[in-house]
Amino acid sequence: MGYLADYKKKTGPGAGEEVIVRVRLPNRRNREQFATADLMLGANHIRVRSYDGVTRVGRIKGKIKKRVWIREGDVLIVVPWDFQDEKCDIIYRYTKPQVEWLRKNNYL
Repeated sequence: MGYLADYKKKTGPGAGEEVIVRVRLPNRRNREQFATADLMLGANHIRVRSYDGVTRVGRIKGKIKKRVWIREGDVLIVVPWDFQDEKCDIIYRYTKPQVEWLRKNNYL
């Protein structure tokens, strides 16, 4: 589980407050990759579009099922299945500040 960096983000209108946010990157050794949620299919399944250009059916792992709500348009980390490439497991969802940081640093 590789966290790239902590970064500070100012919040509020001109406020001096800074929020430290941790950004998790996909681990290439574990075949993790970025994806975007396309369509909610129900029964813990979501159609996702991976950043390698493949559309897959993603399954929300039980570990994050109750903790994190995933909506269409969210940026995710997925792990494609070894035996069925058109399916994958969803293991992480990025928050808006994390997505902004990833875009600013050319990961997305």
